[in-house]
Amino acid sequence: MTPVIDIAGVRKTYGHGDTEVHALAGVDLAIDQGEYVAIMGHSGSGKSTMLNILGCLDIPTSGSYHLDGIDVGGLNENQLSLVRNHKIGFVFQSFNLIPRTSALSNVELPMVYSGVPRKERLARARAALDLVGLSNRADHAPNELSGGQQQRVAVARALVNSPSMVLADEPTGNLDSHSTEEVLGILDRLHADGRTVVVITHEDHVAAHAQRVIRLVDGVIVEDRRAA
Repeated sequence: MTPVIDIAGVRKTYGHGDTEVHALAGVDLAIDQGEYVAIMGHSGSGKSTMLNILGCLDIPTSGSYHLDGIDVGGLNENQLSLVRNHKIGFVFQSFNLIPRTSALSNVELPMVYSGVPRKERLARARAALDLVGLSNRADHAPNELSGGQQQRVAVARALVNSPSMVLADEPTGNLDSHSTEEVLGILDRLHADGRTVVVITHEDHVAAHAQRVIRLVDGVIVEDRRAA
């Protein structure tokens, strides 16, 4: 089976000379279809850089990255944009919803960029909202939703293009404990349904939901363990 994520010898360097910083220092990582992985690390560990690489928001200084069999290293920005839209479902700490636009329209957005016909967009967006338990909030704007509900809309948006993986960056960082458990429960269900889920987090209780935990220190993987 071809891994969804296959990283070999990835390095990311910022600056030059005396100001040079090695954010990633030769990382090898493979994540298979259906895995639930937490990537952990303190500030400066390289986990944000890893997020940007995995999400095709940045490219490595050296090394290779194959996403669902695609070598992303040689792609131009337009091609990377298409990969992000079709292969990756993003969930951000700050939700990144469009204000004054309904939950349904927010969930539709990735399909607009994909050119999906409106009737199909509506059907898929409603199905995604139903999956996260928000079908009765489809017409509500983000400011009419709680933080937990906004993040559930973001999860629905991440799913509508059936991506190869869901990539979540500190998805519970702005949530209270009740909303945190709701969102983590949805990620658990996605994993149980066979989705590939990768969560970037510094919180042990979030990582505890994953089946595999990877820990970064100074741009190097120092731990890669599977849950009991």
